[in-house]
Amino acid sequence: MPRVVFNQKGGVGKSTITCNLAAISASQGLRTLVIDLDPQGNSSAYLMGKAPAPSQPSAGGFFEHTLSFSLRTVAPSEFIVATPHENLHLMPSCPDLNELQTKLESRQKIYKLREALQQLAADYDRIYIDTPPALNFYTRSALIAARNCLVPFDCDDFSRKALYSLLESVQEIRADHNPQLQVEGIVVNQFQPRANLPQRMVGELIAEGLPVLQPYLPSSVKIRESHEQSLPMIYMDPGHKLTLALVALHDGLQR
Repeated sequence: MPRVVFNQKGGVGKSTITCNLAAISASQGLRTLVIDLDPQGNSSAYLMGKAPAPSQPSAGGFFEHTLSFSLRTVAPSEFIVATPHENLHLMPSCPDLNELQTKLESRQKIYKLREALQQLAADYDRIYIDTPPALNFYTRSALIAARNCLVPFDCDDFSRKALYSLLESVQEIRADHNPQLQVEGIVVNQFQPRANLPQRMVGELIAEGLPVLQPYLPSSVKIRESHEQSLPMIYMDPGHKLTLALVALHDGLQR
C-alpha cells in the first residue's frame, strides 16, 4: 500500500519521518521501498550517506524515461538501488527533477508513477514516498499513486494555516483523480509536552475532528546526530524515546 508523506510547508520533518518509518518497516523484515521525489534529496542522503551519482538509477531517470519512446521496455525496478540496510531500497532523488517538471506536465505524465507502483506492488510490503514542500507535479503524482497520506505537523501557527489548505488539496485530488486516497493521519513532530502552545494547538486539532495520530514525536537533539550519521533512529539508538515513539507510530498505521 503506497503511503505518501506530504506537507506544503518545509521544515516539518517529511524526510525524517519518511526514512525512519521505512527503516522500521525494513527492520521488521518487511520489503520496503522509499521513493524520493524532492529534488533536494534529503531522504536519499539520509539513507545512502551521500548524494546519488549522476549515472545512478534515480527518480529523474524514471520520469525521463516516460518522456521517451524507446522500443526497449524498462521496468521501474531498474531505477531503484539497494541501501546499506537490509530489506530497504530507494528510488533516489536527483537535481534533474526540477528541469523535467515542465516537460512532464506538458506531456501529461501525471499517472506514470501510479502505473509504476502497480508494477512494483508485488515486490514490496511497504512503499513510502517523500515529496517536495509544494503542490507541484511530483506531489500530485504521489497523491494520485498513493492510498494513504501522512501529514507531518509542527506546532506553530504557520503550520496550522498551511494544514487546512493541504487537506483541501488532498480532497480535490481524491475527488478528481484518486478516490482511494485518504489522509491517514497528522503526525505531530517535535512535540514539547511542557509547553503550552503545542498542547493547546494539538488539542484544538483534535476538537475539530482532525485525524491526529498517537504518539506525538518528541523533540530531541538525537535526530540531528541521526541525520549527520545517515543512520535512521532504529539503527542508531533502538531504545531512545524518539525511536520508541516512531515504532509505536509505525505499528499503529494501517498496512
